[in-house]
Amino acid sequence: MHPVVGLLLFLGTLLYAYAEALVKLLLPARRKAVRGELVLVTGAARGLGRATAREFARLQSRLVLWDVEAHGLKETATECEGLGATVHTFVVDCSKREEIYSTAEKVKKDIGDISILVNNAGVITAADLLSTQDHQIEKMFEVNILAHIWTTRAFLPTMMKNNRGHIVTVASAAGQFVTSFMVAYWLGKILEVDEVVKALMEGILTNQKMVFVPPQLSFALFSEMLIPERASNVLKKLTDVKFDAVVGHGSNQ
Repeated sequence: MHPVVGLLLFLGTLLYAYAEALVKLLLPARRKAVRGELVLVTGAARGLGRATAREFARLQSRLVLWDVEAHGLKETATECEGLGATVHTFVVDCSKREEIYSTAEKVKKDIGDISILVNNAGVITAADLLSTQDHQIEKMFEVNILAHIWTTRAFLPTMMKNNRGHIVTVASAAGQFVTSFMVAYWLGKILEVDEVVKALMEGILTNQKMVFVPPQLSFALFSEMLIPERASNVLKKLTDVKFDAVVGHGSNQ
């Protein structure tokens, strides 16, 4: 392609994209109706999974909840049933591929076709690389990455056949930003559950990709663009959270 033609094509696409964005900004997004939809949420025993399940329950969706922790799963189910939702629970270890596949078959056979899949299950080890055990690293990859693939492979074909469905992957900015030992990230995730779920549900109901950026991270991203690296490093040291103990580190005292 001639460079001039390529440039004109880029400019045309750019103008179209700006016009499209302006229209979407002025016109409210059409919201998905999820009443009666069969929604599967993994990692539903606590945290984001439980809060997401509650939001779908308020919208009168039918729920299928998975988690490895039976007690927390039962508590989530009770809360959702109290909101008027029909709930089915399965104790599933998302680190085990065959367990995911076999439970998925039970769901499809006994309950119905999943129309919304929320891949939320995740595990984390708060330690530096050398202090983290091999089996802990394997577990994180099995649950945080591979499980999302196995659940998608299990339910996507039916969604494609029905020509309808929605798959949600709950990910973390920790994959893009360095966070020492992940302790601060973990605490922040707990404290911001309601805000994250609000953004998550908005993305699901309006078919948009949502990126939730905590307030402190928004400032960090903005400051990194404007503040010289040397000054930014000093600012990071001044705002770094200190802990009495860090998992995986011994004391010299």
